[in-house]
Amino acid sequence: MMELLLKENVEHLGIRGDIVKVRAGYGRNYLIPKGLALMATRANIRLIERERQRLVKLAEAELAAARSLSEKLATLTLTFPRKAGEKGTLYGSVTSMDVAEALAAQQLEVERRQIVLKEPIKALGEYEVPVRLHRDVTVALKVVVVSDTPAAATAAPAATPTDTAAPSTAPAAE
Repeated sequence: MMELLLKENVEHLGIRGDIVKVRAGYGRNYLIPKGLALMATRANIRLIERERQRLVKLAEAELAAARSLSEKLATLTLTFPRKAGEKGTLYGSVTSMDVAEALAAQQLEVERRQIVLKEPIKALGEYEVPVRLHRDVTVALKVVVVSDTPAAATAAPAATPTDTAAPSTAPAAE
């Protein structure tokens, strides 16, 4: 058996910074060559402790930036004009990429994968689209899909779901 200091999280073994006892072959042949662990010496323990302090400061800065951005997004409403049929169904859809591009046009940096849109928006109406900025910060972004032709907007029913991007009443199958 040998004592190793983990540099990364290893499933079923431990998290970064843990000192673990493993079989010598597992440590020498897998953990150390892959860069997942170091020998548990005093110098290496101090090195990992400094790294951990740096990561804590970095995580705090990321959380503060996410909270600041969430305050901006909470007050924002994005409007998407789209071609729609008589019953309010769109000829296209509004996707997470469309939302990300609209946010980028307003100088707000949000990646497409942070926008939690379960399925594309395919009907006119108002939607609450969750945006996960950080594992602890999720904000509901208001998205309004309107018809780009005024005649269709008056004939179309407004769908107003609250927590998902799918309308509460599904359009009839054609």
